[in-house]
Amino acid sequence: MKEFDVAIVGAGPGGYVAAIRAAQAGACVCLIEDDEVGGTCLNRGCIPTKALYSTARLMHHIRSAGEHGIRVGELGFDFPQAARRKDQVVEKLVRGVEQLLKGHGVEVFRGRASLEGEGRIRIRRAEVVGHIRARRIILATGSLPARPKGLPVDGKNVLTSNEILAMKDLPRSLLVVGGGYIGCEFASIFSAFGTKVTVVELLPTLLGHTDRLAVREVEKSLREAGVAVHTGTAVEALDVVEGGVKVRLGGGESLVVEKALVAVGRVPNSHGLGLEESGVRLENGAVAVDDRMATSAEGVYAIGDVTGGIQLAHVASYQAGVAVTNALGGDARADYRVVPSTLFTLPEIGQVGLSEAACKEKGIETRVGRFAYQASSKALCAGEVRGSVQVVSDRGDGKILGAAVVGDEASTLIAEVAAAMSGWMTAVELGEVIHSHPTLPEMIKEAAEDTAGRAVHKVGRKAGRAPAKKA
Repeated sequence: MKEFDVAIVGAGPGGYVAAIRAAQAGACVCLIEDDEVGGTCLNRGCIPTKALYSTARLMHHIRSAGEHGIRVGELGFDFPQAARRKDQVVEKLVRGVEQLLKGHGVEVFRGRASLEGEGRIRIRRAEVVGHIRARRIILATGSLPARPKGLPVDGKNVLTSNEILAMKDLPRSLLVVGGGYIGCEFASIFSAFGTKVTVVELLPTLLGHTDRLAVREVEKSLREAGVAVHTGTAVEALDVVEGGVKVRLGGGESLVVEKALVAVGRVPNSHGLGLEESGVRLENGAVAVDDRMATSAEGVYAIGDVTGGIQLAHVASYQAGVAVTNALGGDARADYRVVPSTLFTLPEIGQVGLSEAACKEKGIETRVGRFAYQASSKALCAGEVRGSVQVVSDRGDGKILGAAVVGDEASTLIAEVAAAMSGWMTAVELGEVIHSHPTLPEMIKEAAEDTAGRAVHKVGRKAGRAPAKKA
């Protein structure tokens, strides 16, 4: 029976990063995966979605080409080609991860893993069963699309995010059940492709836990693109009929669509791993961990979506470093003070830290600075004037508490604020950083300056006494 210092179960952005980190530290490492390396993110989530999003974004720019004096004629679209390109991007990245693992000397086992206690792991592939032993085990099995009872997901007509990303033909009409980040991203993408999209969300607004100003901008954009948005509305029935799916909404409205996407969240992938039998405690199906990413079982750690925490690929990768450090005898603690997130809608949303509303709920007095894309010279040059930047700082010491960006390249812009927050910068200090001109990041500078009423390219409130710089 082979023995390893560290065995990682699951090869997603948490698992394969953990394997490489452990190998870099000199450990003997194996990685167990019953599918392609890269996990949901690379194969059925972040990457294929963003490949399609890049196509949708390009179409958006082409449709605006006339404003720049560029005549393009009637816009055609070959969805099967876009799908092939998406698959090629995924395949290239999967092969890249495989080469990284090989280059770091990580042994990869293909099969379904289950724990048998005392560092022993069973690996089953088809009818073949093998065993390995490891001093430390890191669980990184991710999550699966939620399949609510009453919604007949069949993978052909009623789909999850897995099946919709495997489609080769563009549906004429699409119902999206769920107005969270998954649902709104797919709504933006398919409406840009010409599909008639309807979004139904049970809660009063789309994109819960997202800055309200940003959400209003995205919802306005969706409606302008022809997306029918129903908030505060339940889907009472989905019935597969000839030619599509018949939908009955709360309030009696009904419609027929070609496809329906169920996008109501994801659940931890913890079933069938022998966890509870091995002393790993579960809470509502998620693996319970402490801030060291340790489970209740000695020598077993868990990271990523399977822990039921923040469901973001980059958080899983961050947790990988924490878990590996501790598995190899160190003492690292997870810190979630600065976790940027991005929504690839049209327009994009990027956010980090606390929102203005969250600060009010916590009783934190703030200064809020804002700057509009339409006041940015670079945004005007590019013809991307929809959106705004918001920076929230502590009224007392001026430290940056959070930010939200909605607009072109928001996913990139938010990284600057995250870096500033990681360095405990004040908004005034961020505003004093020299920014290249003309660029979109200048809006971050202006919004930071606006927290003290000092933004140059907007007329705002009178400047108050700015918080003192750090010593």
